[in-house]
Amino acid sequence: MPKLCYNFVFPNNFCKYSMENNRKKVLFVCSEMNPFLNTSNISDIARMVPQAIQENDNEVRIMVPRFGVINERRNRLHEVVRLSGMNISIDDNDNPLIIKVASIPGTKMQVYFLDNEDYFHRKHVFTNDNDEYFADNDERTIFFCKGAIETVKKLGWYPDIIHCKGWMTSLIPLYLKTIYKDEPVFRGTRVVYSVFNNEVHGDLGSDFTRKASLNSIADEDLETFGVGELTNLHISAIKHADAVVRCGESLHPQVEKHLSESPEKPVMQHEEEELATKYINFYDAVLAVEN
Repeated sequence: MPKLCYNFVFPNNFCKYSMENNRKKVLFVCSEMNPFLNTSNISDIARMVPQAIQENDNEVRIMVPRFGVINERRNRLHEVVRLSGMNISIDDNDNPLIIKVASIPGTKMQVYFLDNEDYFHRKHVFTNDNDEYFADNDERTIFFCKGAIETVKKLGWYPDIIHCKGWMTSLIPLYLKTIYKDEPVFRGTRVVYSVFNNEVHGDLGSDFTRKASLNSIADEDLETFGVGELTNLHISAIKHADAVVRCGESLHPQVEKHLSESPEKPVMQHEEEELATKYINFYDAVLAVEN
């Protein structure tokens, strides 16, 4: 039976792990974050958790998309020239990746913004004026997920934990366990995925899985994604992640079913009480699980 402690569940292969003097490098990858963009509760949690982790003597970095609704001047974004200049290939098309950075007022945290004019410079985030999904949301998701990983590689920064929040980050666990699994920078990295209740539901189109494969991933590793229905994105991210954080009590029934069928997966319920302690202990426990 799984072991329940500190409101999270450990699988049977949990092992003892020293939690003293264990400074961690934690990368947060989010679809949105306060104070730059706030369309859902992802934004608030993405704002609170990194600061709590950093204030407890850990090294934190944050990556988000630079959606067009984010005001560059007001938020004082500026380009990081040494990180810009990469191209993210999707369907043999090279898409330039520009990296910008801004500081969160009142904190010592910097946020990296992944930018591309064609994908992100729009007056809406995911839907058009008629509330219809943008036809290229599939490529925007692939671009962001691969771009975040490539940016970490270029930084030469070895994260202990990569914590992904929301469906737009859902390809990162898959990519890290397949095409990037032999990269030295990710050799000791564990991936945590936060799934939220009340996230919007829809699909990214019948061609999403083919594009997301990047011509390098086997069909069996992609079958969970189906036609890119957002619920399936959550399920696939949970499947490939090392651990899961539940943000909310009422997840989609299919997501709940998948979690219940994955007793080997460490799971934590997000709660704001003793936020830093719970997350830090959870990260330690995830790092302690033998692969």
